[in-house]
Amino acid sequence: MHAALPLDEAAEWAVSWLQGRTGWLLIFDNAEEPADLRPYLGRLTTGQTLVTTRRDLPWTDLGTPLRLDTLIPQTSLAVLQEITARSSDADATSLAELAEELGHLPLALQQAGAYLAQTRTNADTYLTQLRADPAGVLAATPPGDPQQRTIAQLWSVTLSAVHDADAHAVQLLRVTAYYAPDPLPRHVLTTALPTPRAVDHALGVLAAYSMITLTDTTVTVHRLVQTVLRTTTPTPNPQPHTRGLRRLLHRNRPNTPPHPSKTALTLLHSAMPPSSPEDVATWPDWQRLLPHIQATSKHQPDIGEVSELATLLGSVAFYLWARGQAAQALPLEERALQVTEAALGPDHPDTAVWLGNLASTFSALGQHTKALPLEKRALQISETALGPDHPTTATRLGNLASTLSALGQHTKALPLAERALQITETALGPDHPDTALRLGNLATTLSALGQHTKALPLKERALQISETALGPDHPDTALRLGNLATTLSDLGQHTKALPLEKRALQISETALGPDHPTTATHLGNLASTLSALGQHTKALPLEKRALQITETALGPDHPTTALRLGNLARLRQNAE
Repeated sequence: MHAALPLDEAAEWAVSWLQGRTGWLLIFDNAEEPADLRPYLGRLTTGQTLVTTRRDLPWTDLGTPLRLDTLIPQTSLAVLQEITARSSDADATSLAELAEELGHLPLALQQAGAYLAQTRTNADTYLTQLRADPAGVLAATPPGDPQQRTIAQLWSVTLSAVHDADAHAVQLLRVTAYYAPDPLPRHVLTTALPTPRAVDHALGVLAAYSMITLTDTTVTVHRLVQTVLRTTTPTPNPQPHTRGLRRLLHRNRPNTPPHPSKTALTLLHSAMPPSSPEDVATWPDWQRLLPHIQATSKHQPDIGEVSELATLLGSVAFYLWARGQAAQALPLEERALQVTEAALGPDHPDTAVWLGNLASTFSALGQHTKALPLEKRALQISETALGPDHPTTATRLGNLASTLSALGQHTKALPLAERALQITETALGPDHPDTALRLGNLATTLSALGQHTKALPLKERALQISETALGPDHPDTALRLGNLATTLSDLGQHTKALPLEKRALQISETALGPDHPTTATHLGNLASTLSALGQHTKALPLEKRALQITETALGPDHPTTALRLGNLARLRQNAE
């Protein structure tokens, strides 16, 4: 082919040449539009044609599309080892960590490997530089190879094309950079642009240019794309919290669009399930939002408007606590308290809310000594701000009483539990679920003091209220059944306790799952009742399973794990 031929004539010459031969392979590399290929593909039938493209467009009428995902970790490591010629165990560990940071993206792996090979840089140094300056590192070509295509160059060109196709698409992509590189529920973005149709169009453009992975329900952005977008987005200027003056000053602020990180937070806040995180039906939704709330919160300042941030952190922490994952909930609760206290002050009722929630999380972890001062402070704030007869004050009283009981201070706990019940019953009525909670807590304190006869009617009434208000299959009903069974056992009525324990376990296992700490509690209680009835062989596997669940969920050093170990040891001794 003559090099001086115009491009169109050269293409026609190539087609004619291929038509006269067989057994060839023709590659159209980095194709942009299906329409560009149609004039040629229909005329080339005597060989094989391969088309590569970054565009996610309707290619099916041209052949069979094969989507290429990121590499699996083992293959990523092999790519880096081959390029760098480094195969020692120490190098493998560092290269594997680098591959993970690069998200197993083939071009990024090739670029990093070539840089390491040509500069004799070790993987740890490159990884440190990548984390400190991702945009700069991804734009750097290896010395002596300035023509090599880099990730940064590729994405810069692509973003320009995306902007030309739909300016809103780049705006939306910058928002998604502040989420996790996990599938994001698509409905979170519904209000990100002026209309849902605009959102759908923008997502379609981003998917067409392979900047996101799009399904009918989720949106996923590669971690490297997110990293580069965040580092090339100006840092937000946090507005200091002005409390009383905030409303007046707001009028004088320029009407600037919110920072993408703030938009990401607001969208997640709007997408929260409407009912309580304690509602089992909402758990799948919370689990899908969890990684994105954790990721977004890392990019939010601790000053300025914090209500959305604190609510998100506190709500998802409540979900984790309800799931029995208190250790994961703890740092989220601590941050929710920190930002609320900084913005609203130490004596605000919202501060009391997060103090109480953090205390509950400490108690779930068996750290009652840490929980106690938080409960006391939360009670003091609520009583001062809301009054001594407010239902929230009753909540604080009940929680403080429970913490005192957990510390063995039952005599101190008793008057608090009695007062909490009195306030709740007066404010909310005798048949409210919160009244059942207070009845149960008071009964538990009485039982701890050996007053089982007094505790029995309170637990019977608590069960009746919960079953009527919440239904026979609610986890709270299971809790009341278990508590009543415990008191019956304390009174030596093990035969009456047994069906209650079985029913409580069945409800808990169905509603909360087989690996929830509450399920372990019901397993342990049922095992104790069976053992008291002399059925040690039946009790033993239940106690073993209770220990396994508790140790997995709460850890080997949790007080409840120690309790399960002791129960299992005694049961084995009785079974011999």
